Amino acid sequence: MFDQIIYLDNAAATRLDERVLEAMKPYFFDIYAVATSQFGYSLGIDAKDALDGARAFIAATLGAHPEEFIFTSGSTESSNMALKGVALALGDKKGRHLVTTAIEDFPVLHSARALEKQGFQVTYLGVDQYGRIDLDALRAAIRPDTILVSIQSANQEIGTLQDLESIAAITHERGVLLHTDATHAFPRVPIDVRQIPVDLITVSAHLIHGPKGIGGLYVREGTPLAKWMDGGFQEFNLRGGVENIPGAVGFSKAVELVTPEETARLREMRDRLIERLLKVPHSQLNGHPTERLPQNANISFRFVEGESILLHLDMRGFAVSTGSACFSRSLEASHVILGIGGNHERAHGSVRFTFGRYNKMEDVDLVSQAMEEVVQSLREISPLGKEA
Repeated sequence: MFDQIIYLDNAAATRLDERVLEAMKPYFFDIYAVATSQFGYSLGIDAKDALDGARAFIAATLGAHPEEFIFTSGSTESSNMALKGVALALGDKKGRHLVTTAIEDFPVLHSARALEKQGFQVTYLGVDQYGRIDLDALRAAIRPDTILVSIQSANQEIGTLQDLESIAAITHERGVLLHTDATHAFPRVPIDVRQIPVDLITVSAHLIHGPKGIGGLYVREGTPLAKWMDGGFQEFNLRGGVENIPGAVGFSKAVELVTPEETARLREMRDRLIERLLKVPHSQLNGHPTERLPQNANISFRFVEGESILLHLDMRGFAVSTGSACFSRSLEASHVILGIGGNHERAHGSVRFTFGRYNKMEDVDLVSQAMEEVVQSLREISPLGKEA
């Protein structure tokens, strides 16, 4: 084993910040009551205060009111709640048509496909070579029976940022609800719902050095949203179940610890890595060259398999992924790379590097050198490498 792994897969999960853990500890061992016990004894009141405080802080980061933020078990549940909750609320009243993109993350894509099996119609917008939608195509896709548009803030694999402000202006003008999956963007890429009329926003703690198993859904006041998972009356009667108070407190602390200065440092590492790796022959940047997540670099290398690169880097003490984390153990080509016009070779040869709080500029130089050596050695033993 290596003394220290250089972890560059922070778009899959991040190391918990010790300060987040310290903030959570009292709610495991001291204030361990559920928030619904507030009407019975002081321990429940303290638990409710902690939950309310965490909710208010995260909501304020979005420019929202506390009662507009629902805690969930993570981004998967939040996106399921958004799509299925709106479908249940409006399907029999306004229409049964939704619009999304072909490169969404699985919680949105699979929720949309599940709704199709229930008789809903879904339009999947294509994207350009950088992963951005065409705004005119969005306008054309919205129909009188469209009840929801769901377009991610940032792509989980290639890091491309969508023009959310323009997208929201279109949906708002057409009177259609807008959901955005901001799992990979929030809070490093700010969203202020007072300025951008987004109706539902999916967020999560696990990519900002917070705990796993906690996320949230912003729901603009007045947005039709049916309760789709039965249970108790928690979370404004929209999500039943005992509240994860340690998780909520940890999520809030994790959001607090994200600073513009840290995000700028991640961007510097990203840019340096892209500059270094594009010097490798037959390499290509995936995603938008400038409108991309500050922590994301995704590059394809011809004549080699990303899976082989991953394994060789792992033997050298580096942790990266091929495409998204969902594809790291699959032989299927990335739907995102194919969606931006790439072929199967480009998809299989793609490697995603994502930075976090505990990375240093030295990591960029080390992984760059390792990549140069690994790609060269793999091409030398590959039949495809002769072409290179």
